[in-house]
Amino acid sequence: MQVTCQRQGGLRFTMNGFNYFELVLVTNMAGSGSVKSMLVKGTNTAWIPMSQNWGANWQCLAGLTGQALSFAITSSGGQYKVFQDVVPAWWLFGQTFTTWQQFDY
Repeated sequence: MQVTCQRQGGLRFTMNGFNYFELVLVTNMAGSGSVKSMLVKGTNTAWIPMSQNWGANWQCLAGLTGQALSFAITSSGGQYKVFQDVVPAWWLFGQTFTTWQQFDY
């Protein structure tokens, strides 16, 4: 049985990992489904594919500390959206950043 989720605000990106291992937890997707695929772009990089680690956790081995980060997400509902400069260059592991952008239902 599918339950409708009430969402407030935009997507949330929680930065985890260590040094050259970025593990990003994406939450607050609500009615748009789950993350089907995800890319990350640092200030000094091109788009880098991320792989699903477990559940809503997505990972890459890119050494992105010190760079502002953007994410491109395709939802399981087929929607594609870019979240530009969601994470500022001063981010630290363990921090969560929220965007005002949402996926449409």
